[in-house]
Amino acid sequence: MTHLPFFLASFAWNYGLGMTYVVVPLYAHSQGLSGTEIGTLFSIPVLGQIAVNLIGGAYTDRIGGRLIVLASAWLMLLAALEFIFARGFWMLFAGQLLMVLSRAAFWPATWSLASELPGARSVQMGRLNAVTNLGQIAGTGSCGFILAIAGFTATFLVLAAAGFAAWGFGLGTPRGVRSPSAGAGVFSHFGALLRMPIIYYAVTCAYLSALPFSLSMSFYPLLLKHYDYGEDASGVLIALRAVGAISAGLLAARFVKTGPASLWPVYSGIAVAVAVGALPWFDDAIMISVLMLLVGLGSGLMTLYFQMTISEASSVQQRGSAMALGGLGWGISHLSTPLVMGFLADRYGILAGFHVLGGFALACVGAIALARPRAFAHTRLG
Repeated sequence: MTHLPFFLASFAWNYGLGMTYVVVPLYAHSQGLSGTEIGTLFSIPVLGQIAVNLIGGAYTDRIGGRLIVLASAWLMLLAALEFIFARGFWMLFAGQLLMVLSRAAFWPATWSLASELPGARSVQMGRLNAVTNLGQIAGTGSCGFILAIAGFTATFLVLAAAGFAAWGFGLGTPRGVRSPSAGAGVFSHFGALLRMPIIYYAVTCAYLSALPFSLSMSFYPLLLKHYDYGEDASGVLIALRAVGAISAGLLAARFVKTGPASLWPVYSGIAVAVAVGALPWFDDAIMISVLMLLVGLGSGLMTLYFQMTISEASSVQQRGSAMALGGLGWGISHLSTPLVMGFLADRYGILAGFHVLGGFALACVGAIALARPRAFAHTRLG
């Protein structure tokens, strides 16, 4: 595969991200944090992610995505080392803030770089998403075993190693297209993009695609702990979301034929809503596995959909800024979902929280369906 270092860097970084889905919420829980505190821990730092996401996207256009990817790898490494010494809410908050900033830098840069690789854009984006989810499967699946065998400190050291590996592979990634226009400001592309209705439509799709990610890194591990699953079993079950996301690539050919104006976001959004809302009805491993695969399939299709929609709607010179705007949907999900789930878990119980969130996801599907005509006013809807 050409540009192998780029995909290896993405794998290593996502391996580390997958580990955080299991170890960080359980680490916070082990220190006695309440549901509201855990929700705050995962949501408030996202305010910084939203700002850095836009800055990172703008600078991706200006200096290329490679430097942004390298910076995100170092932020992951520093976050892991900080977690080793973190005691109490505020030290955990500092480590989570570093991890959130790493996410904010990484996503728009890699999405933009993948869209610029030679070959069919859908194929390259599909490869990136497959590598992303393979890394998260490996990270989430192995983290539970590492944690059960060696404890939190060793687990965070492995996380630091993943960040270092991502940096090493990142040195060989392509620089990406740069547009260092002397007369234009760093954020000059945002004005034109924000006047396009299709961007707001894509941001809404991105929000719904990120909702399972938000739950994976916060309350999925706590729900499984509520059902008395151990760390090793929880890691494997949560990894099934990424397995479902990889299988979304099998349906990508159908999406490419129908185009961005297709009804795929409605179908995949319904799958996400049903899988999230129905999960509290089942505590056996088989049904949990099925629902985790379903939520991964739905969110994987939605992720590819919004990436392709934004790529088609933007020029290569403004691709980083456009992907950053799409990343706002992820940022909003990571900000709101843990905070709302933390409040609902403390007030009504964690099971009720998942029911409410599933209903809200279904409402988002309705909003997406209503927004389609305006977003594709000049395109024949499929």
